Amino acid sequence: GVLRNVVKKAKEITKEIDTKEENKTTTTPTTETKSTTPSTNVRQAATTKATSSSSDVSKPTKTIYVSTNGSNRNDGSKGSPYKDIQKAVDEAPEGAMICVTQGNYLGKLDVGYISIKKYLMLVGGYSDDFSERDPAKYRTCIQPGPNAGGTNANFGLIDIDIRTNAQGKIIIDGFILDKGQMNRYVGLNATDDRFKAPEGVESGHLNPPGKQIGQPSIRGETTVSNQLIHGYIKGNFIVRNCVFLNGSHFGIQVGNIGGHFEIYNNVFLACRMAACEIYGMTNVPGEATLDFHHNTVLFTWRRDWVPGGKDMGYGFRFMTRVDSKVYNNIIACSDFAALDRTRIDSDKSKETARKTSAVNNLFFGNIEADLTLPSGGGKFLRIFARQFEDVDQLVEADGNREMNENEIKTFNKAVDASYMKAFLNIEGSSASTYNPNSSENIFRSAMGMNQRGTETNYTSMYGNSYPFDKATDLFGTLEGYGAQKIK
Repeated sequence: GVLRNVVKKAKEITKEIDTKEENKTTTTPTTETKSTTPSTNVRQAATTKATSSSSDVSKPTKTIYVSTNGSNRNDGSKGSPYKDIQKAVDEAPEGAMICVTQGNYLGKLDVGYISIKKYLMLVGGYSDDFSERDPAKYRTCIQPGPNAGGTNANFGLIDIDIRTNAQGKIIIDGFILDKGQMNRYVGLNATDDRFKAPEGVESGHLNPPGKQIGQPSIRGETTVSNQLIHGYIKGNFIVRNCVFLNGSHFGIQVGNIGGHFEIYNNVFLACRMAACEIYGMTNVPGEATLDFHHNTVLFTWRRDWVPGGKDMGYGFRFMTRVDSKVYNNIIACSDFAALDRTRIDSDKSKETARKTSAVNNLFFGNIEADLTLPSGGGKFLRIFARQFEDVDQLVEADGNREMNENEIKTFNKAVDASYMKAFLNIEGSSASTYNPNSSENIFRSAMGMNQRGTETNYTSMYGNSYPFDKATDLFGTLEGYGAQKIK
């Protein structure tokens, strides 16, 4: 597809992007991330504060502590913490809170994932002595290395399977989940000009799962199809104050078996397929609900790098059998569209009962559209923010718009300059040639084989690794929209 307005906006703001390294601070006020009483509708919930839309006052049954300086032979107390999150999860009673200090945690025996099969609270971002909590400063990570694909390929970095209690609650708060070291990327020494990394970007193209680009590579041996968070959950599920980085197969992809999910105040960067996909696994309309709000979603990539037949590349997907409210997000620079509402339930009564809304969201630089809808003619409808009020599938659609120039300039001070500049100048082409008199085709004809042509594809950027060190800069860029500064 043709880049919508991207070239124009690139010209307008490239100068600001090139010079933004001089000032990385933002003057926007911070907002609370504490819980409040439940909202009764989207318009009440879509405020300037990134607060919970549901009650979050449950007292933990036990508090367990984890530190990279601990030992799994310890008792998990503050003075004698475990060293491994998986050990803490395995030892925790239902309803426990697990507090985790800064560091990189790779699961039992460094397999590269954490398995959760009970209702609990997992809270990262603590200093080494647990005296302070600041997830942006004290980075609690699940960042597997190049060899992790051999042990975690079938599991999300956080993998959850709990189906027993409609009133149970799981909270994931203050983690950085990053596959940037385990994915396979084209190296900076590419020999084919089509795959050379844009200037200043830390890797070449992502090798998508199941495919290899015939160029020198870096990091993982192969790219595998595991999510950053994956699971099947009955009950209440909250994800907040997290960073989802370089996900080669979705950021969050979870089945809702019945309960309220809330995903808010997170940053999603350089994820392939979709940043967030929550699908319903219940037959009762209204039983599975979702609030997706105050998230910043950037650089979501299509399924495959080949320019033709673009598929996927969405910030957020409205899925069947889930009532979804999407509000006060920043969703920008999607390879396809910011929002996808093309999935239709085969049961017409359930589709009619499904309620979806989009309110007060900001968009910028989404290549094909801000929202995709089914057309009935084989191609998706491309809808832009100004048209949302006419979309019948959205029960509420107020306040959605494109970022203005001042917002773009402020926002881009927090984005990696080289990555943004490369995206705004992305190019792609596809060409086919056929010569019936080529030596190959003459030989194939003589052997009774079909003749064939050649196809050459090019795109200047695809799924390139986004720098880990700059990921948390995106908290608190614009007051009231996207991920707010964590308090």
